[in-house]
Amino acid sequence: MATTSLEAQFVTFSLGEEIFAVPVEVVREILDYAEAFKIPNGPDYLLGLRDVRGQGVPTIDLRLKLGMTKTVPTPHTRVLVLDVPMESRLLTLGLVADRVFEVTPFRREQIEAAPDIGVRWRSDYIAGVVRREHGFVVIIDLARLLSREDASVLQSAA
Repeated sequence: MATTSLEAQFVTFSLGEEIFAVPVEVVREILDYAEAFKIPNGPDYLLGLRDVRGQGVPTIDLRLKLGMTKTVPTPHTRVLVLDVPMESRLLTLGLVADRVFEVTPFRREQIEAAPDIGVRWRSDYIAGVVRREHGFVVIIDLARLLSREDASVLQSAA
């Protein structure tokens, strides 16, 4: 008998002081940071290609994609290798995070919708927000964050 899960597992990571999360199902592996092979004329957030087990994986600086300052690598910087389900394919990409924390469960009732701040802003990539003792965790919907154009650029980079 199939039952609907009341919670889901997420990998939490930081960009600066902010905490984000992605569903554990999309995370293939977590690697130490290494410089990516640069791709000329790519968007600023595309750091380049990273060799992951013989596959060229486009790697992005999520901080730049979200309008934050460029990542400055530290010994804690990691690359999450993700398999993101897009409309008609699976997009594999590397996502640079300042620090990866843990796999943690969130109960469905903990996850709130993106807040309405009264002005127009691009919040469609926020799948939900979870309150924690010391702030919030923003759950990112990567398929919504990456536009069709972004996905095409990343796919062709690979």
